[in-house]
Amino acid sequence: MENREILSVLIDVFKEVFDDEELVLTRETTANDIEEWDSLNQIKLIVESERAFNIRLKSRDINILENIGEMVDHLSKVIN
Repeated sequence: MENREILSVLIDVFKEVFDDEELVLTRETTANDIEEWDSLNQIKLIVESERAFNIRLKSRDINILENIGEMVDHLSKVIN
């Protein structure tokens, strides 16, 4: 799966978790850019991402990611 496809799936996941169809994500987006992105929604994002990509993610790997771009790159390694 290519990075642009991964980003597209992540956008859908984020829109669902934050219940915001107008949400815009870029590779530079961070948790600080989304007001509702708290620890509970972080867990929801991980669970929904695992479901969307049919994978298991390690919390220690996810917690060090700084932005959506790093998440896309990490998911690319896990998926491919």
